[in-house]
Amino acid sequence: MPAISAHQYDDAQSVLDTIGRQLTIADDQLIEITKAFVEEFQLGLNNYGKDLAMIPTFVPGVPNGTEKGTFLALDLGGTNLRVCEVVLNGDKTFTLSQKKFKVSETLKQGEASALFDYIAGSVDSFLTSHSKMDYNNGKGTGDAVYLGFTFSFPVEQTALAKGKILTWTKGYAAKNAIGNDVVQLLQDAFDRKHMHVKCIALVNDTVGTLLTRAYIAGGALIGAIFGTGTNGAYVEEISNLKKLAGTDAAKGEHMIINCEWGAFNNSRSHLPITPYDNTVDRLSINPKYQTFEKFISGMYLGEIVRLIAVSLVDAVPHPILFKGKSTAALNKHYGLDTSFMSQVEEAWIGKDHSEDAYELPPLGSDWDESKLNAKVVPKLQSIKQLVASTLEYKLEDVSLRDAAILRWLSELVANRSAVLSGVAVAAVLVQTGRGRLPEDTTTPLKAQNDTLGVGVDGSLVEHYPNYEKKMRHSVRVIVGEQVEKRVDIGLAKDGSGVGAALCALQALKQL
Repeated sequence: MPAISAHQYDDAQSVLDTIGRQLTIADDQLIEITKAFVEEFQLGLNNYGKDLAMIPTFVPGVPNGTEKGTFLALDLGGTNLRVCEVVLNGDKTFTLSQKKFKVSETLKQGEASALFDYIAGSVDSFLTSHSKMDYNNGKGTGDAVYLGFTFSFPVEQTALAKGKILTWTKGYAAKNAIGNDVVQLLQDAFDRKHMHVKCIALVNDTVGTLLTRAYIAGGALIGAIFGTGTNGAYVEEISNLKKLAGTDAAKGEHMIINCEWGAFNNSRSHLPITPYDNTVDRLSINPKYQTFEKFISGMYLGEIVRLIAVSLVDAVPHPILFKGKSTAALNKHYGLDTSFMSQVEEAWIGKDHSEDAYELPPLGSDWDESKLNAKVVPKLQSIKQLVASTLEYKLEDVSLRDAAILRWLSELVANRSAVLSGVAVAAVLVQTGRGRLPEDTTTPLKAQNDTLGVGVDGSLVEHYPNYEKKMRHSVRVIVGEQVEKRVDIGLAKDGSGVGAALCALQALKQL
């Protein structure tokens, strides 16, 4: 394993203070990062080939919850293929039934036609064994089954139901697929089996999250994923989408944009990069790419904490953590999962939520365990056991101070993630005219009385303690309390299923 940063110091507290400063983003920095975000939005809206791709989805708007119909949704990504039947009830509710099919390594590596024949066969099996619904939806003779396809691989989408496969990821390498239209490959497979199924929509899971939230809440502006990875989508005015000027798609009023915002600031000019971020990036499979994602997504947060912990173990002249002892678990690349951080936070918050329980003496060389608040001790003891179990230490090799330092590091890294996630949301508000930066006191706000709906999904925003609260801090700093109060952040589960069905509904309106 290549070397990572360590510390040489005269005062251990100064090392911890430096780490604290590195991982804390001041309010004025949040505003400057937002400005850079909006600039990259506009570059991507005006031009192809930019880091923030700002991909046109050709979805002209969002549902309002009154839509009715029954649709199939197909979700391909990773090990499983998922076929869903979604019934939209027209009252902001839906029902969903689904079946998963395993995609073998042979199919992943073989001919594309064999893979898509398997997908078509899986849909046929689902319709035979699970479906009892009428798929007429007011179109055709009653035997047409309309399908939305969530395809979680890079595509260049040129229409609502047209997208060229750019490359395979996630272990797939099916031959004779790259450069071909994924919807046509699927439709050809349906036709070979003489199935009355028509794929009418290709959708990204982030777009699906936006559509799902809009349906269950009666409207939404933004969809965002904050989980293992991160991305966002939002409703943009067509007039701002300069790279579509002169095309048929530019004739409408609105279009959902898939930002691909994990690639924000790949130039590394505005994000406050630490030595630990550099190490994560250098040892990643895609150095210098997806920079924003590496700051905030669940895939990387535990690794950042682990790298800092190792640097404190290696500190000289005296180790700051674990008495200089290490374990195979601590030394393992990505050996510390973000779920560990969440468990630490949950143990720290506890059941009492008492404010005085959060006070700790300095964590440096002057640490004095006798000064611990009585309510803190059992919390740190729980964290100590968690640390020992996760990192494979003997319990006697983990002190309460070690537990306190790991808790503090987890809070720092998670808080940085959350406030930067809030920056992405605030940047969309500024871009769409729903919010404005503090220095801008004259630009009139659009939709000043509207609720600003944000549909979210992902393990961080769903499960990490206080993640939304910390997100809201940066939104409030950037666009002000009055706008932040109107931001309605709500979970939109299963955007890849329900969202694909809703995208098919939007496509059906255009047939």
